[in-house]
Amino acid sequence: MDIRPLTDSYSVTPQILPEDIPVIAAAGYTTVICNRPDGENPPDLHAEALRRAVETAGMAFVVNPVVGGALTMENVEAQREAIDAGGKVLAYCASGNRSSVVWALANAGRQPTNDLIATPAQYGYQLGQFRELIDRLANG
Repeated sequence: MDIRPLTDSYSVTPQILPEDIPVIAAAGYTTVICNRPDGENPPDLHAEALRRAVETAGMAFVVNPVVGGALTMENVEAQREAIDAGGKVLAYCASGNRSSVVWALANAGRQPTNDLIATPAQYGYQLGQFRELIDRLANG
């Protein structure tokens, strides 16, 4: 597991495993967001299998699958709602990229667009192609 903080309260990581969950809880995370569709994973890593372990460890678990190339405004709103619930959030997908994209879109208008693009870039996530959409959401 490679946790990459985008803010003090929101981090992304590639796919988590059941053995990662105690480490996530010990790091102070209160919510885990699954941005990875089940169809990309074997059954033991499906959202509901991980939900049980995350909730047993005392954290909230949010299922918000983001399909590559088919991101929806419902995904953005669900991510924003989970972020706004408070606490320290860890979002995961295959690489952390989709969790970064949906974070940037959910924070459009709350942070400068340049920051929403530059912050994930420090981990290799290239969000420049979303600049126009971030600006439109910020103004809209």
